[in-house]
Amino acid sequence: MSQAEAPTTLFAKRFRGFFPVVIDVETAGFNNKTDALLEIAVSLLKMDDSGELSIDKTLHFHVEPFEGANIEQSAIEFNGIDPFSPLRGAVKEVEAIKEICKAVRKAQKAAGCQRSVVVAHNAAFDHGFLNAAIERNNIKRTPFHPFVSFDTTTLAGLAVGQTVLAKACRAAGIDFDNSQAHSALYDTERTAELYCYIVNKWQALGGWPMPEIEGND
Repeated sequence: MSQAEAPTTLFAKRFRGFFPVVIDVETAGFNNKTDALLEIAVSLLKMDDSGELSIDKTLHFHVEPFEGANIEQSAIEFNGIDPFSPLRGAVKEVEAIKEICKAVRKAQKAAGCQRSVVVAHNAAFDHGFLNAAIERNNIKRTPFHPFVSFDTTTLAGLAVGQTVLAKACRAAGIDFDNSQAHSALYDTERTAELYCYIVNKWQALGGWPMPEIEGND
C-alpha cells in the first residue's frame, strides 16, 4: 500500500467500491410492508490514511407512522415508543428517507465509492424496513444496494464469539448501557463502533490489504 494513497482511494478499494452505512431501525412490528417504521438512525464512516475506520457522523430521525400503518402493541411495549407523542418531534417517513439518501450519496461520493451497502445487526431486518420505506415513498435515486448487506451478527460471532449486540460490544471492549438499548441512535452508534473494531482488528492482524491476484477485478 503506497503511503501516497489518499483515504478516499483506500476506501474505494477496501470494500470493492461499496461505502458501508450503519443502520438501525425501531418499528411497530416485524412486517416491513405493513408495520410502521418509527425511528431510524444511520452512522456514516470515515477512513484515515492508514485505512482505519471510525464514525464520521450520525443522522437520526423519529418517524411518523405512514398512512394505514399497522402498530403492534407488543412491539411498542418492547421499544417504549409512543408513536403519536408530539414530544417525539417525528417527521414524515419520506422526509427522513430522502435526507438519509442525500447524506449517504454525498459521503459515498466523497469516499470515491460507487454504491452504499447497509451494515446492521441482524441486517435483514433493518435492510428490509429501509427498502420498504424507499419503495413506499417512490424514491428512485437511492444510493443503497438493494440486497447486499454486511451483518455484524455474523462478523461478531466470528471475531469475538458473541452474536448479541450488547455482549459483542463488551467482548470488543466497547461500553454498552442496556438502559439505552432499543434506541435507534444508541444501537446504530454501538453497531458502528463494533463494525469499525472488527474491520480495524482484521487489518491489524494482517488480513488486509490482500495480495493482488492476477485476473481478479
